[in-house]
Amino acid sequence: MPLQIVSHPDYDAGFVPGHRFPMGKYSMLVQALAARGMFDDSSSLHRPALPPDRWLKLAHATGYVDQVVSCTVPAPIERDIGFAVGERISRRARLATAGTVLAARIALEQGIACNAAGGSHHARHAQGAGFCTLNDVAIASLVLLGEGAAHNILVIDLDVHQGDGTAEILAKEPRAFTFSMHAERNYPVRKAVSDRDVGLPDATADEAYLNRLEDELSRLRRARPWDLVFYNAGVDPHEADRLGRLALTDTGLRRRDEFVIGRFREDGIPVCGVIGGGYSDDVAALGERHAILFEVAAAYV
Repeated sequence: MPLQIVSHPDYDAGFVPGHRFPMGKYSMLVQALAARGMFDDSSSLHRPALPPDRWLKLAHATGYVDQVVSCTVPAPIERDIGFAVGERISRRARLATAGTVLAARIALEQGIACNAAGGSHHARHAQGAGFCTLNDVAIASLVLLGEGAAHNILVIDLDVHQGDGTAEILAKEPRAFTFSMHAERNYPVRKAVSDRDVGLPDATADEAYLNRLEDELSRLRRARPWDLVFYNAGVDPHEADRLGRLALTDTGLRRRDEFVIGRFREDGIPVCGVIGGGYSDDVAALGERHAILFEVAAAYV
């Protein structure tokens, strides 16, 4: 059986080349996956529809959700996000969120699935921030918990930046556990409090990173009988990333993904992968780095 992938053409909101946020990486990821034959089987591809606003309001303030949907986000919040929230961005953020919910549902049924977007972990309850408009993983967690589809959810966030928005939104939800391992001196300056935070020093490379991750995963696997793992596989810990401060190689990223996916799939726990951050002027290279998650996940179908 092929890896189940959730994707949508409108994940790419069409920013001009050279924009601070490399929006073109979503299209480049699709091209990279197509080149690997992962888009050849239509039965493995799933396209999300726009989600109901009530899902978004489980995690975000009603007024903010209404602003995103109506494209009336105030300018100061748009500056915090890093771009204007027009129709294409509003649609993109909502579709990516629905995509994470859909991928999580598929993972619960089949063991593993990946969304070709998602991981917008800086969006907080009150507003978006840090190139993140809506917090898809937090929303998906609350949707599934509210429906009773899951009772113990683990969020593993290995983006180079702390998952501050996810930690804040889920802080009072005892059925969701947030784990973030990130570059300590990177954005955000003021960190939130995850259930477990590991801040790494600048220039941490493959072996030190993987050794620490192995220790953390051992503890997490024993912590609870998890129903689902959300895995934010941001590629910005890569040594060539424009906004990262760590030093992982392509091999290090692959081993990292194998550690996370492999350990939990060996335990029979469903895993939903989202792509998280990655920043470079070479968007084709970013697409190739993000494709590593899908290559690794396909080995555990």
